[in-house]
This record gives sequence, structure tokens and C-alpha cells, in this order.
Amino acid sequence: MKKEITTKVAIFQKKEIRKTIYKSEWWFSIIDVIEALTDSVNPRDYWYKMKIRVKDDDGLELSTICRQLKLIAPDGKMRETDCANTEGMFRIIQSIPSPKAEPFKRWLARVGYERVKEIEDPELATKRTRAIYKAKGYSNAWIEKRMRGIEVRETLTNEWKKRGVKEGQEYAILTAEISKATFGMTPNEYQKFKGLECENLRDHMDDLELIFTMLGEASTTEIAKNKNARGFDQNQIAAKEGGEIAGDARKKLEIKSGKKVATRKIIFRKENRKKN
Repeated sequence: MKKEITTKVAIFQKKEIRKTIYKSEWWFSIIDVIEALTDSVNPRDYWYKMKIRVKDDDGLELSTICRQLKLIAPDGKMRETDCANTEGMFRIIQSIPSPKAEPFKRWLARVGYERVKEIEDPELATKRTRAIYKAKGYSNAWIEKRMRGIEVRETLTNEWKKRGVKEGQEYAILTAEISKATFGMTPNEYQKFKGLECENLRDHMDDLELIFTMLGEASTTEIAKNKNARGFDQNQIAAKEGGEIAGDARKKLEIKSGKKVATRKIIFRKENRKKN
């Protein structure tokens, strides 16, 4: 079965660079790297012109060392993006005149090495994710809930894989089903509700929002296993039922507390970074 491609974010000098694992190594968004090194207002155009220039000067087709992989785009959807692994990225950097090139090469080498160590010891990846959230300014209590949510989500997607659900669109539909039943909003609607653009929705949820998200996904996993749901249709029913369990609990809490769980509150914004 095809391996799910998941977008991660690395930080280089306060710039976010999307990356993903493909064939057991990191592949980085070329557009993000160009933006980080050049501060270009149009990195896509820079990349387009750069490929033409390198071909004319050196006869090298940079596209041959790249691969289109699906990464989370600014609109929140998974879209094919030009990516390169560590070796390919070193070659691309050679054609980018930037004072940041040398420190980026050292950063890139370190990140590549870290991936090898993470394969040997998966716990390192978890520690690194915690460190990134901490560096961004999140509280320890929030980080613990977010990390637990990541584990719950991974357990659910692993279960979907086993049960014949296809990654990509089918995952997105089932996730929207759970969210709609839990909060009365799909993830896209929730993002608009919070006034978010390309930010990760869950990175802007407070404690209760994260808890009910986990409850909906954990309930879905349990229902899918107990009912032995197979394929998309049966798992869609399980997703709706799992979300309804969390949704019913949310509504009861709102009645007792007199306060809505879903909030427009933003937990973190780049422009408002602060140390805890």
C-alpha cells in the first residue's frame, strides 16, 4: 500500500521550510528554500527563471534532480510541489547567490543527519517536534496536548490504511466528516471561523478544542476497529459516528458551562512570537 506523505515544517533563521519523508529521507520544498535564501517576493518566478538560466549556462536540467511531492499549500490543501533531497538541494543552492547559502548548507547537512538518527531512534523525532513548538513560544501544557493529538491522529490514519482508505482526498473527506460532527464545522470552515489563512488549524486550538478533536478521532478509530469497517464508505459511517460522540459531549459541556468550545482565539501567530 502506498505510504502516506506527511508535511513537516523546519525552521531556518525564522523562515519555515516545508519538508516530507520520501524513501526514508527528507525532501524539501524548493520554493520555500528560495524564499528563505533570497527573500524573493515571488519565489516561484525565481525558480522558473533559475531553471532556464542554469540550463543555458551549464546545460543542466534542474528538474531532473527534483520530484513533485504533495505538501500542504497555503490554502490548506495537499498540492504537488517541486522538492529536492539533501543532495539535490546542495546542487540547487550553488546557483543561488546569497550570503545565507553557507549557513543554510550547514543547516541542511544537520537536518539530513537528524533524519538518519530519527530512523534509528523514532523518539528523537518526537523530541524534535516538542523543541520546535517550544521555540515558537507554546507553553509546555499545550505542547503535551498537541503531541498527544498527533499520536491519536497517527493511530487513526494507520487504521485507515489497514482498512483500504486512500490517502489524500479520502483522508480529507473523512477528517471533514469527523470535524463537522464534532464542531459543526469542516476544517476549512473552522479555519475561516478563526481567521486563519495558511496556518495549521490544530496549532491554533486551545486545550478544549484539542481535547474534543482527539475524542472524535479516537472514537472513530475504536468504532472502525470494533465494526471492522472496510473501504471508504464504511469508514465514512465510522467517522460520522466517532465525530458525533465528541459532538454530543461538546454540546453537553456547552450547556453546563454556558460557553462555546469553538473559539476565535488564536493560540499563536508568527508576528506575536514570545518566550514562555
